[in-house]
Amino acid sequence: MFLVVGERINTSRKRVREAVSHRDAEYIQQDVIAQQEKGASYIDINAGARIGHEKEDMEWLIKVVDQVVTVPLCIDSPDPDVLKIAYDMVKKPPMINSISLEKKRFQTMVPFLNGKECKIVALCMDDSGLPIHSRDTIDRAKRIAEALEDTGISRDRIFIDPLIQPVSTNTLNAVTVLDAIRGIKHEIPGVRTICGLSNISYGLPQRKIINRTFLSLMMTSGLDAAILDPLDQDLMAVLRTTELLLGRDDFCAKYLKAVRAGEIQT
Repeated sequence: MFLVVGERINTSRKRVREAVSHRDAEYIQQDVIAQQEKGASYIDINAGARIGHEKEDMEWLIKVVDQVVTVPLCIDSPDPDVLKIAYDMVKKPPMINSISLEKKRFQTMVPFLNGKECKIVALCMDDSGLPIHSRDTIDRAKRIAEALEDTGISRDRIFIDPLIQPVSTNTLNAVTVLDAIRGIKHEIPGVRTICGLSNISYGLPQRKIINRTFLSLMMTSGLDAAILDPLDQDLMAVLRTTELLLGRDDFCAKYLKAVRAGEIQT
């Protein structure tokens, strides 16, 4: 089953930032309900954009979201103190976003993750910066997967993020990450993969068509999950259709259900 991590509760989005600033619980809750209804497997919660307010904003968001959410949360922060606050508040084992090979971040995060019941997003980032080519990405994925396994985290709970870089800066970036996904799935069996989908189209016009096409290509290459907007009906239609064509939809049941609901149209 492909996991959709709903990306919308993020204070980097102007409307969410305003809602959090004014403590507009209704807006946040309606958005969460809508994302769930449209197929989100997890709801990402990111409160990092209001500098100096992340802890209090995350605590408020978790309380508000918890009243309506029926799926697990993806707690999104580089700050272990913020993650601890959120982890102690959630009712279902969350996804933690994220850890990386950057020495300071890794050493800070591992004690927090030790013994926790959660899934983990692991970034292919180290102290030298972003990976340059697919082999570099695969090697970093192996290093961080092994390091996490050494701390007692099972491979099936690790979601490797190869770090999507926009094609607007290098037209080979999509090809590179597709190769990396295939290599990760082949060389680290059992590990899972995830990405922030819309990064691929940054800086280009008509971004949605790029995101939709890229999602299908990534799923075909072995992507297991994506952080995306489940309210983009056409994007979700591509997701469901790709799952159908990859043989992951017995008797075409999910596809037909979506068509009957008017969620897949031509």
